[in-house]
Amino acid sequence: MSSTAGVRVVVVGEAGTGKSSLIIAVATDSFPDKSPPVLPPTRLPNDFYPDRVPVTIIDTSSRPEDKGKLELECKKADAIVLTYACDRPHTLDQLSNYWLPELRQLEVKVPVIVVGCKLDLRDDRQPSLEQVMAPLMHEFREVETCIECSAVKQIQVAEVFYYAQKAVLHPTAPLFDQETQTLKPRCVRALKRIFILCDHDRDGALNDSELNDFQVKCFNAPLQPSEVVGVKKVVSEKMSEGVSENGLTLTGFLFLHALFIERGRLETTWTVLRKFGYDDEIKLRDDLLQNPSFKRASDQSVELTDKGIDYLKGVFSAFDIDGDGALRTQELEELFSTSPSSPWDDPEYKDSVETNAAGAMTLNGFLSQWALMTVLDPLKSLAHLIYIGFPGDPSSAFRITRRRRQDRKRQRLQRSVLQCYVFGPTNAGKSALLNALIGRPYNETYVHTEGDRYAVNSVEQLGGSKKTLIMKEINEEIVPGFLEKKDALASCDVAAFVYDSSDEASWKRAAELLLEVAAHGESSGFEVPCLLVAAKDDMEPDPNAIQNSARVCTDMGVEAPISVSMKLGDIGNLFRRVVDAAQRPHLSIPETEAGRSHKHYRQLVNRSVTLVAVSTAVVVAGIAIYRAYSLRKHSSS
Repeated sequence: MSSTAGVRVVVVGEAGTGKSSLIIAVATDSFPDKSPPVLPPTRLPNDFYPDRVPVTIIDTSSRPEDKGKLELECKKADAIVLTYACDRPHTLDQLSNYWLPELRQLEVKVPVIVVGCKLDLRDDRQPSLEQVMAPLMHEFREVETCIECSAVKQIQVAEVFYYAQKAVLHPTAPLFDQETQTLKPRCVRALKRIFILCDHDRDGALNDSELNDFQVKCFNAPLQPSEVVGVKKVVSEKMSEGVSENGLTLTGFLFLHALFIERGRLETTWTVLRKFGYDDEIKLRDDLLQNPSFKRASDQSVELTDKGIDYLKGVFSAFDIDGDGALRTQELEELFSTSPSSPWDDPEYKDSVETNAAGAMTLNGFLSQWALMTVLDPLKSLAHLIYIGFPGDPSSAFRITRRRRQDRKRQRLQRSVLQCYVFGPTNAGKSALLNALIGRPYNETYVHTEGDRYAVNSVEQLGGSKKTLIMKEINEEIVPGFLEKKDALASCDVAAFVYDSSDEASWKRAAELLLEVAAHGESSGFEVPCLLVAAKDDMEPDPNAIQNSARVCTDMGVEAPISVSMKLGDIGNLFRRVVDAAQRPHLSIPETEAGRSHKHYRQLVNRSVTLVAVSTAVVVAGIAIYRAYSLRKHSSS
């Protein structure tokens, strides 16, 4: 949370447990003889606690008629102080029987500080606080701390709200698993990245100088030589592998932070994380990723620059430990071990790129996956370049392409990454086409694609240059909803319409889809070049499909269908033709009858405007000539 906003602590609990007295005691250092049923909001000054963050305390009523207001306050809370009375066991039972389940039902996902008030009245024969609270904290992980206090004796009153503030500013949950007593994976990944960034000589350990630089960056104060020795001694006594002859190892660095957290010094680890740009979810803060150059029109895309691609090639080589020219799952996991998680766990990246026979990702597949991520989510691509250690300004790894409308007016696309939307009826061969692009074998079993499916690979052109081609499969059933958006085709460079060449019904549906897409392009201004792909060429072709497709191609001004057989692996130069159509869009944009009529109408209007302009110019010129003649005649006379 933002420290400038302050911390809002809401105090709840059974009636008579000492809520109001607790608040008055912390605000005034005194115990009230009589307090009102519910106090107004109480604000502790900024300098009340070391973090210098203001705390606002909200008192609540536990009366049934005030439940609505209590629920509203809980939903606005940054932390909850939940009270019980040490001298009334029933109020302790109510924590697990009512209050904590009620907070869960309200979906109040903030830290809870359980506070036993009236410590001065506690019976010494009662079980210890640890015995009572251990099962409660095990069942309700949202309980951050348990503490007992006495408002009348001023015992641990200030500590109650200090723990509440601390739980908000320096929460335990993102960092540490209380059950296993270990650092959480995302925390480990962030600390590993910080360690690597501080290991300037890349020897796998932080020497005394590097440790000192780290200390100054995070805490604005150098370490004394004796302190450096002390740190390494603490670590080496617990684990010998934590310190090497070169200095503090990653194992030792992680151990130190686990030790800080176990000892309640969470602010130390949070300070380190925040100095290196992490937010409360242990991800890079949004303000570090808000690159102004990523602002773009809907028909522009983002690509990696040569600098970005060269860096990724180096990363690939560095993590290809066995030197086989491909990254196995374990090698990929290690590559992204300084990221919060692998960026390619999301469904759209599954089975989208080329792999070798063993299923490992080739360099071509690796670069293709980055190209796909950069097109789909540039900020995600930027973030993960930072996570894996891109040197210098990471925005230099990206560029914005020229608008597709401008490219089409110039009759040439200049981008390196091209997007092809693949339309077609069910079971026409769309998935097989995508699999062919990434070298996957043909599968006889039909499997219906759910959600978005992508395939991406480089395609070599005549002359040897390469373009990256992204194919997106668009299911037949989603087309109506897809085309409801005006800019649905804005990011599309070329559209392919796949149909079963042995099935007339499949052809008819593909022709309908072609007409729908072409009409949408004409009405929205995002016209796209289109290709027809006659799949399953290994089967007997349907004569009506052949005849009708020839007529449609002639009527709409598109190329004849490209015949392919994914089963036989006979696709010829299909992908090169797709790329060529994208790069020279003016040659393959279909035209509907309505579009043709509208175009003819515009031409007539433009011609009429031109004729009127010419006629007006002639009249104006005639008047000017007459005036000049009259002026000369008048002068001569």
